[in-house]
Amino acid sequence: MLGIDSKAARSTWTVFLIVLAILLAYLARHTLLIFVLALFFAYMLAPVVAFFARWIPARVSPQAALALVYVGFLAALVGAGAGIGYVIAAQAASLSEKLPVLLRSADPLAAIPFPSWLEPVHAHALELIRSQISALDEQALPLLRRAIEAVAVRLGGALEFILVPILAFFFLKDGTAIRNTLIDWTTEGSNSVLLDEILADIHILLGHYIRILVILSGITFSVYTLFLQFTGASYAALLGGIAALLEFIPVIGPFTASAILLIVLGVTGYSHIIGLIIFLICFRLFQDYVLSPYLMGSGVELHPLLILFGVLAGEQIAGIPGMFLSVPVIAVLRVVYIHLSKSRGRRLQTTES
Repeated sequence: MLGIDSKAARSTWTVFLIVLAILLAYLARHTLLIFVLALFFAYMLAPVVAFFARWIPARVSPQAALALVYVGFLAALVGAGAGIGYVIAAQAASLSEKLPVLLRSADPLAAIPFPSWLEPVHAHALELIRSQISALDEQALPLLRRAIEAVAVRLGGALEFILVPILAFFFLKDGTAIRNTLIDWTTEGSNSVLLDEILADIHILLGHYIRILVILSGITFSVYTLFLQFTGASYAALLGGIAALLEFIPVIGPFTASAILLIVLGVTGYSHIIGLIIFLICFRLFQDYVLSPYLMGSGVELHPLLILFGVLAGEQIAGIPGMFLSVPVIAVLRVVYIHLSKSRGRRLQTTES
């Protein structure tokens, strides 16, 4: 009728809905980010909450037991983080005042000896590195300050700060019901089975990935802070906290943390630069090639080049949140692709037989 093919019309309508969904997701990206952070927070706390919930008497309803354990553990987490947060905030305030002056007056390269075979290019190399540090002072540091201010504004927003744990509680309480409702609303028959399998694998993947990432970040904070503290470095807790936060950004985050440590400690008179370089190299080798593969196992099987591409593309699309979310998004897409490929293969085999 009217020369319109029904199959082509359905395909066009499907493409239109997909494009519309992507557009709406982009427009609501800030709200979606809050929900994603709440989901990740729920994944992080789920094992702990489930462990302590087993000690609640059976006469208490599951919802009340979950609420008691969640509120108690959240209070303990906030209390433990308050002391560390106060120290980090004080060190950050001190460093933000002194760093611009130190970068102009102190030479962060003075404590770094050059091997004899580099003497012919010694002066040229120093000048090149100093020019890069100057560019860091003029471009990167203002960007870093704006990022810190943006984080402070977000943390200062009481509504957003409160929403994340509240939403996480509902994810913990009603996660299974939400998943079942989503399956019932969107699919039927074999498609429901396929979607159920995809969501089950995504649930395992995200839970494993987020919890291991938190463990790696905690190890980074502890090891960095202790090493810097024992070697007499200034701002040990702050620099350890920066390294721990950047651990959530694959590839680029640890490299950036190492550069920040070397520059900050170089201009603040730290006397163990060579030891710090050796420590950073050894720790990264252990973390990236021993500890991380052991903890991650086969949960996130992504090639390093794909991870690097995802991080850079994520930064272009959504800034720092995009860099953080790049690996989970790629891993989820990989799970979806594998299940769809298997389902199509099974259908082809059924058709042929």
